[in-house]
Amino acid sequence: MNDTGVIFRREFRAYFYSPIAYVFSVIFIVLNSSLYMFHFFFMGNADMRSFFSTLPLVLGLVFIPAISMRLWSEENKLGTVELLLTLPIKTEHIVLGKYLASLAFYLVALAGTLTIPVLLLILGRPDFGPILGGYFGSVLLGGFFLAIGIFISSFFSDQIVSLIITSLVCGFLTLIGWQYVPMVIDGWIPGLGEFMYNYIGVTRHFNDIERGVIDIRSVIYFLSFTALFLYLNAKALERRKF
Repeated sequence: MNDTGVIFRREFRAYFYSPIAYVFSVIFIVLNSSLYMFHFFFMGNADMRSFFSTLPLVLGLVFIPAISMRLWSEENKLGTVELLLTLPIKTEHIVLGKYLASLAFYLVALAGTLTIPVLLLILGRPDFGPILGGYFGSVLLGGFFLAIGIFISSFFSDQIVSLIITSLVCGFLTLIGWQYVPMVIDGWIPGLGEFMYNYIGVTRHFNDIERGVIDIRSVIYFLSFTALFLYLNAKALERRKF
């Protein structure tokens, strides 16, 4: 695991050398906080349901694709991926190091929104069960989207292409978890929309956790798909050695 730590430190430091990472982090924090504060002052509810309801779209369409697009695309563009893969480090450890670095950066950005529950505690008496559940679900959701992003990034040398495709995939997984989208699909192919809603859609599983009731099936959903995409990423890179 020392190899994973080396890759982790290398990639994590790289985020703080890039102004783009700072820009997207500020946008992520300001956008989510602004949308929530508008709802808070308009509705007057001392909870974070509106914050977590918009989070999957913000993460899937903007933030996660932005911080994952460079993980392998930059290596491909600079031609350093072959050198990296020839090092005496297991491919799985390289993938895990890059993934954990991006996850750590995401957690730093997510921590920037903790001012919201602090504000709620000052202004009212919020129920912290759903808030804790929401943040736990946000970690699982972000980890899943990052696994998709790093997998897609390994196929391209252009970061913008990686960003766009990751946005499309994560956006699709988010929308398919909204009930009315599967209903439309069922109108075309009966049963397909319901199947995708129950087993593929991200939002449904995120909402189950965000309500404060931890459903083990939703946790397994996020962890298993995250592990799957990391495994596929490692196997795709292994093929380049031959």
